[in-house]
Amino acid sequence: MDPEKLFDSVEVLYHSSIRITGSKTVYFDPFRVEGEPADADLILITHDHFDHFSPADIAKVRKAGTALVTPASTAEEAKRLGFPEFHTMAPGDRLEIAGVTLEAVASYNTNKPNHPKKNNWVGYLLTMDGVRYYVAGDTDDTPEARAVCCDLALVPVGGTYTLDAAEAARMVNAMAPKAAVPTHYAAIVGTVADAGTFRAGLDPAILCRERMLRTGD
Repeated sequence: MDPEKLFDSVEVLYHSSIRITGSKTVYFDPFRVEGEPADADLILITHDHFDHFSPADIAKVRKAGTALVTPASTAEEAKRLGFPEFHTMAPGDRLEIAGVTLEAVASYNTNKPNHPKKNNWVGYLLTMDGVRYYVAGDTDDTPEARAVCCDLALVPVGGTYTLDAAEAARMVNAMAPKAAVPTHYAAIVGTVADAGTFRAGLDPAILCRERMLRTGD
């Protein structure tokens, strides 16, 4: 596939709320969703924080038959949402669901207290239509993230609670995907300029596009 076409399927709706479309429609951490699209085949939650696990926004994107996946730490509250198909994943788990393949990758801080490794929170490696998309979740530069093999990496760049833009660029350079998209900036934390800093720090061989649809708090 032409690396430029990888971006066609990806939207960063706001902050870390991501929608990837193909044979299925997959949402990651829906948050402050506009309208009620009700089009999700699969909803993936990376961790418990309010800007990533939002039952009100999950309700806006779900439809009959939507499947939900969360880390175990969110299981009790997630079960109360009444999804007909619900799974939990921990780092290293692999799951075939809704016609796609998921692999859970550890997502944690190495020098901050906000996302402890012991919580077993995750990012997701989604394989759909022959493309491997990595959504990192709220992470720092970790060996687990650097070991991911993907076509397109979506990584946080806003700093404070996650990688900052320069750190994110160094990590993605080590991963060497075909393409990358910055997330988790210009709302709650970070600025619009972080996306440019991230892009400037990438190896020129890695295509980068900004797919953020909305910014501001």
